[in-house]
Amino acid sequence: MAIFLPERSATSVDSLTPREVVVELDKYVIGQAKAKRAVAIALRNRIRRQRLPLEMADEVTPKNILMIGPTGVGKTEIARRLARLVQSPFIKVEASKFTEVGYVGRDVESMVRDLVELSVEMVRAEKAEAVQDKARHAGEERLLDLLLPPTRSPVAGEDPAAVRDQASRTRERIREQLRDGRLDDRVVELDVRETTMPSFEVIAGTSVEEIGINLKDMMGNMFQGRTKTRRLKVPEALERLVAEEQAKLVDMESVSRDAVRRVEQAGIIFIDEMDKIASRDAMGGSGHGPDVSREGVQRDILPIVEGTTVNTKHGMVKTDHILFIAAGAFHVSKPSDLIPELQGRFPIRVELEPLTRDDFIRILTEPRNALVTQYVALIGTEDVTLSFTPGAVERIADFAARVNEITENIGARRLHTVMERLLDELSFDAPDIGRQSVTIDEAYVDRMLADIVKNEDLSRYIL
Repeated sequence: MAIFLPERSATSVDSLTPREVVVELDKYVIGQAKAKRAVAIALRNRIRRQRLPLEMADEVTPKNILMIGPTGVGKTEIARRLARLVQSPFIKVEASKFTEVGYVGRDVESMVRDLVELSVEMVRAEKAEAVQDKARHAGEERLLDLLLPPTRSPVAGEDPAAVRDQASRTRERIREQLRDGRLDDRVVELDVRETTMPSFEVIAGTSVEEIGINLKDMMGNMFQGRTKTRRLKVPEALERLVAEEQAKLVDMESVSRDAVRRVEQAGIIFIDEMDKIASRDAMGGSGHGPDVSREGVQRDILPIVEGTTVNTKHGMVKTDHILFIAAGAFHVSKPSDLIPELQGRFPIRVELEPLTRDDFIRILTEPRNALVTQYVALIGTEDVTLSFTPGAVERIADFAARVNEITENIGARRLHTVMERLLDELSFDAPDIGRQSVTIDEAYVDRMLADIVKNEDLSRYIL
């Protein structure tokens, strides 16, 4: 799971048109224009709903999307980039995990609880950033109190104002040294509050939260109130003090309310491997074997997608307006094998195209932080200047496409295995070869990969 911090202001998000969303997604995902259009329209409909009168807005449900396509073609990346673009809480879950041994129906609600936790951390980080300057000043003052001896009382005949003035000048001098880093090697003693809670398992496979018990609330500050004295260097002590001051300044009740509201109005849940829970005999099958479990998972997911209220430790969360994006290869089963009620909750179907050799060339070079750019930067940290000729990029794409044809087609993920194999020697030797320039050309690619690709059995294991 990942937490995506804001990249845009709320105003600019509200003004995003579907065309602008597609342009933004094009910076990171190659091709798949139909899928990009679908998510862009779904996003715009969410913005449109928020502009409607409240009574009507409650009636407008999200147009959930079902993406159909093989692995490695960009399904997850499109959803993830969309969430990052619009500051939405986003979580990815695999539908197949709910068919595991020990599965119980309530576990399906965990996807909503996890989304709320991510949203809480997201909102908390935003609010902490807003009070960063104030918290840093307060933390700095506390550290200066530790670094400086207590202000002495004026002796007889001594001007109290002069004593205070001298203490103030000394404090400012120490503050200047602190900010310049001249005190970084100093050690201070700091009372550190323990923040860990012991773990409890009440019922196998059931979380404490799921049975409606919040041990942290029941036990109050029994564990978090404990403090211990530690000797820390000044930079680490300052970091801890600033974090403590941030925690004081951030109202967690407000964070929880905002996080729940953000999940309800802007949350995105990506359910992958939807085809794994689709039964080919769903309509009048044998009723025995794994298909029963698959249909059971579908029926447990259905109320979440349909709109229900989930109990979380941050409050009740309505799922009516969360956007659900489901995905699956559907090369064995098909979307019509899902139970009809669930099919109806994903009205937008979009098929993603398998990636071609030309797509691989674009993926290697065009997106922001494309694979080639990443490896050039990684090797560059060893003072080795790495470059790729256009012919080398084409050869890499050729090999990746060929291996996908003769083995399992894993889409763009094949490029990662090919690139790692290609640069294996260089990655190992880079720290030892010093300042050099290395150019990857067609001959280099052939030398490193040709024999492996020719041997089908070998390519199955290595690439």
